[in-house]
Parts: sequence; structure tokens; C-alpha cells
Amino acid sequence: MTEPTREVYAELQDAFSHFNLTLFGSTLPPCLITLQRERRTYGYFSSQRFVHQSGEYTDEIAMNPAYFGVRPISATLSTLAHEMVHQWQYHRGKPGRRGYHNKEWAQRMEAIGLMPSNTGQPGGRKVGEQMTHYIIDGGPFARACAQLLTLPFTLSWCDRFPPYCPTATPTEASGQEDATGPALATPTWGALVTPPPPAPVNRSNRLKYRCPRCGAQAWAKPGLRLLCGGEKCAAAELEAIE
Repeated sequence: MTEPTREVYAELQDAFSHFNLTLFGSTLPPCLITLQRERRTYGYFSSQRFVHQSGEYTDEIAMNPAYFGVRPISATLSTLAHEMVHQWQYHRGKPGRRGYHNKEWAQRMEAIGLMPSNTGQPGGRKVGEQMTHYIIDGGPFARACAQLLTLPFTLSWCDRFPPYCPTATPTEASGQEDATGPALATPTWGALVTPPPPAPVNRSNRLKYRCPRCGAQAWAKPGLRLLCGGEKCAAAELEAIE
């Protein structure tokens, strides 16, 4: 029986260690990798975000699992490398003001084989507050990623209900890489990934309330406090369920 938590985080740690060795010469300190569902964001870096009981600090690199199933694995791993560049710049370079991607950052991105671009496409701006990237064919990242994927490596788990085709203008504030680039099309995991059903729209301006004890239901205006009159419910307060 698999242990999903151990499996997911071990895979991300293996990828971090591989890119730290192949792209950064093992110069990056350890960090805490987390899964965060930031809206329209593939991932972000936050310096010294966590502290140990001993007083030791560590950085955070967050990855958004909502996109794992609808992007090629190389694209997901390029997000990890992108955030590792932010970590490199924090420890060994001179980061721009909060949310700004400066020339040093852009040059380091190119050096590891990721082309900075505010559109995620060739010809985009290389510096600024609204930035993402695309993978340079045959570059260091492409080679390191190909090497990693020849090993027994994969991302074993993905979200069954991912977002589809984000169209908003890309932004990356405070080291957050936005979910941009080419529109997300067919999920890479096929039938394993199921689009979420459309949310029902309540056009009646009423909510359904339910007694948590006997299950009795009633419709009423939002914001009301309703008490159940059942003999065994002791005037239990009904809960709004839609």
C-alpha cells in the first residue's frame, strides 16, 4: 500500500537534489518543498519562511499540484528549477525589489536553460514584475531533465480536477511564477483527470437549511437563524447547505 505523502514529497526532493547538482553545482541550501494551491500560479519561492525548534531557518519552494496532470512533466519540473533560481539569487545574488525580476535573475535563468519571458513565448520581455519562462531546446535544463527522466522517476500523483486553459495576463509577484504560457489543452493523464462539473447557480436568492440531528430541511433567505422544532432536536440550529 502506497503512502501518498511520502511518495509525492520524496519525488519533489529527488528532483530538487538532481537540479541542484546538475544546474547549480550543489550550491543551494536545503529548503522545504510544499504543495500550495495559489490561484493561477504554478509555484513560488519564499525566503526563510520556516523556522526549526533549534532556531534554524529554511526557504520554501511551493508547487501547485492543481497543474501536475495537465502539463508535461518537463514543464512542471521547469517550475521547480525557476523557483530554484529565485533561491540562488536570494543566497548568492542581488534580488530586485519585491516582485521584480531583474537582469541578474534573467541571466541566471538563461544560464540554466530557461528563457525568461513575460508571455511564456519567444519575444517576451526578459525582466519585469510579470514573468514566466519557456524551456530552451537543448539547453542545460532540457538535458538535466532528460537525464532525470531516464532514471526511475515520475510524479506519481495529480489532481483529478485541475483548472483548464488560464487566459489571464501573467503576473509573478514576490517570486510567484504564474500559470501562463500556452493554453492548457488535453490533460496529459487522459481519462485519469476529470474536469470539475459546473457549479450550480442558485437563482432563487434562497438557501437550503438542514437540521444536523434529524435531517429536516427548509428553504429560507440567507443569513437567517433557524431552529428545529423536532422533539429530540433540542432546538438545534439548522445549517445552511446551499
